[in-house]
Amino acid sequence: MSRRRRRRHGRKKNGNWFSRLSIGGKIGVCAGGFFLCIIVSGVIFVAAKLGRLNNEDIKSEDLIVNKEAEESAKGYTNFALFGIDSRSGKLEKGTRSDTIIVASLNNETKEIRMVSVYRDTLLNIGDGELAKCNAAYSFGGPTQAINMLNQNLDLNIKDFATVDFAAIANAIDLLGGVEIEIKPEEVKPMNKHIAETAKVADKKANLISEPGKQLLDGVQATTYARIRSTAGGDFKRTERQRIVIEKLIGKIQDSDLGTLNKMIDELLPTIKTSLSTGEILSYAKNFMKYKIGDSSGFPFAKTTDKVSGLGSIVIPVTLKDNVIQLHDFLYGSEEEEYVPSSDVDDISSKIEAKVGPRVAVEDEFSRKVKGDSSDEEETSDEEKSDDTSDEDKDEPVKMTIEPIE
Repeated sequence: MSRRRRRRHGRKKNGNWFSRLSIGGKIGVCAGGFFLCIIVSGVIFVAAKLGRLNNEDIKSEDLIVNKEAEESAKGYTNFALFGIDSRSGKLEKGTRSDTIIVASLNNETKEIRMVSVYRDTLLNIGDGELAKCNAAYSFGGPTQAINMLNQNLDLNIKDFATVDFAAIANAIDLLGGVEIEIKPEEVKPMNKHIAETAKVADKKANLISEPGKQLLDGVQATTYARIRSTAGGDFKRTERQRIVIEKLIGKIQDSDLGTLNKMIDELLPTIKTSLSTGEILSYAKNFMKYKIGDSSGFPFAKTTDKVSGLGSIVIPVTLKDNVIQLHDFLYGSEEEEYVPSSDVDDISSKIEAKVGPRVAVEDEFSRKVKGDSSDEEETSDEEKSDDTSDEDKDEPVKMTIEPIE
């Protein structure tokens, strides 16, 4: 009797695990398997596309990061974003970085704050040489440019992404354009340079007919981000660049898979980055959670001058004080005020020795901004510059203050 029971009990185990499931269970397993296949194939698909990425590995031993920077940035991941105005697609050293942005990601809240470093800022670009900070990329590529940011600003940047402005124009067109408020004083300089941007990006040039909020195509939006002949010069331009990036991210988050697929196909070959495929996929899974926080320009307290051997430069007043403010802006510490490293102290002293003591010039162009450009205040006629070219002629807007004797 007991043998039969064991035999009958054994017969219940005949067949595979799937055949023993209820109808509902079988449907559930089939559906789960189907979606698993979609997910896995999707990851493989994206990974295959990421194989087209222009990757440049940066060895950790080649990076300069001090302990103060590592301690201050706990809970955050900092990236360097470089925009190259090469007009040839060249993303390596030999070309100065037209745009330098530090993007700081709060790993917990997923908020991203951006700080534009003015390209003509007088900083240590390596080996103690004081020069315009955008020269670091030209002399040593992304590695030297990252080290320039880390040494001067007490940051712990380890990764970067570099794009040519033609890539930005392509991205915006694929997303159907971005809506931006164009001010009356921006129409003329935009129309002056739209044809040049269109030629480099190999696109049609459409002029701006009037000011106001409007949908800009890729060439128009890229030109908007490049002009610096209005009041505020390069200070105002970096603000426009951050506005375009914010708009771009917003459109990407609202895009369908077909549009994103086209962007991946067309843009990946035009981007150089140190991030691996695995790292990109890791960040991409949280992309919809990311939100853009406040943005600003660096240095916060500054003046400009034309100095022999350096040209027109932006002078931090002082570098040490600006670094304290930068860390408060990026990390929002409510505890003790950040104490800059001895490296920053040393560079700050060398800058002052080079150009003499300075007094900061008050302006509205490096203030914290968030959201639409329509929230910006109008600028006065007295602040407007006569500089009408956005070429790198070493002539930013002049707000000269003589050294204090």
